[in-house]
Amino acid sequence: MAPPAPAGAHPTSAEPLSRSIFRKFLLMLCSLLTSLYVFYCLAERCQTLSGPVVGRSGGGKEAGAPGRGVPAGGPGEPAAWPAAARRKRLLQVQPWPRRRPPAPLEDGEVAAWEEEPPGLAGSPGGSGAGSSVAETPPGTLALLLDEGSKQLPQAIIIGVKKGGTRALLEFLRVHPDVRAVGAEPHFFDRSYDKGLAWYRDLMPRTLEGQITMEKTPSYFVTREAPARISAMSKDTKLLVVVRDPVTRAVSDYTQTLSKRPDIPSFESLAFRNRTAGLVDRAWSAIQIGLYAEHLQRWLRHFPARQLLFVSGERLVRDPAGELGRVQDFLGLKRIISDKHFYFNQTKGFPCLKKAEGSGRPHCLGKTKGRPHPEIDGQVLRRLRDFYRPFNRKFYQMTGHDFGWDG
Repeated sequence: MAPPAPAGAHPTSAEPLSRSIFRKFLLMLCSLLTSLYVFYCLAERCQTLSGPVVGRSGGGKEAGAPGRGVPAGGPGEPAAWPAAARRKRLLQVQPWPRRRPPAPLEDGEVAAWEEEPPGLAGSPGGSGAGSSVAETPPGTLALLLDEGSKQLPQAIIIGVKKGGTRALLEFLRVHPDVRAVGAEPHFFDRSYDKGLAWYRDLMPRTLEGQITMEKTPSYFVTREAPARISAMSKDTKLLVVVRDPVTRAVSDYTQTLSKRPDIPSFESLAFRNRTAGLVDRAWSAIQIGLYAEHLQRWLRHFPARQLLFVSGERLVRDPAGELGRVQDFLGLKRIISDKHFYFNQTKGFPCLKKAEGSGRPHCLGKTKGRPHPEIDGQVLRRLRDFYRPFNRKFYQMTGHDFGWDG
């Protein structure tokens, strides 16, 4: 007969049970830690994703136009999106940056937002200096689910340099139905030999009902561009931001001066013979402002109804009003309004209260709103006299008096 076990001792049969419970506990703990790690990794990757976009497209003069995937509806009526389209739009989130060498914007400028006080009560200041205004594809989640596709642009901002094209593009990108490549592709003037497949690959992915856009201001003055864009699609909508050609020329010179401080004076470049008052039309800063001559080439390939001329001056004074015209022209619902803008007194032009993919106020960078050098008043008067007949012809061609000769 076995001796009795000492007092307080556990039965040996309980020992395997204890080890089994301990092993199960360790297994559960490892599973929990693994799940937490995976969740943390996913959360880190999704930090930059914005909330779901629930705004609906439609409205405008061209709502329900074929080829855009926008359901028809009367003015002021909410568009009745199919369930599949609604699911797609709920997947529209902010993108992963594409690893592509940066492309120049306007003659080598870098598209960057500048951090600065917004001048709004209770609002955080700036956007983060050095943040890039680059291509913004529809969204990581949508791409992972193979949603959306790359399309050739249905609308292009073709000009003009120093007219306000960057501001127009960034304002338009607030709209949920506009997807635009941030850097200037320069396809129809510098890279046409690379082919349309290369050009399409530059574009962001778009979902049903969205418009693909790009902007390259030099297209307007490139002789081959009208025929090339027409060959891509005769239905392409073209936007041209125009500005008083004298002010535009001074702004153009100011940009060049910031990069090459040793260039000759504005007056010596603008005139072949200042005493005789002969303006040098060959100088690009002067030549770009001959809007009527450039427009004639475009009208050989596109009907006037496919071109919208945006006033650079009104884009500063009344950005929401001018954006209303643009949204109508593109067949978009009027979503961008006064509530999206505030006026920056330091820079002298409007800024976004909330830019695409951010909850913080944003202004365009240091390259925008530079102070202009002092130009002799007589020089400016002679230039206005030079441009006057070209301006009047441009007014007749567009059916709009931009008021540059007042």
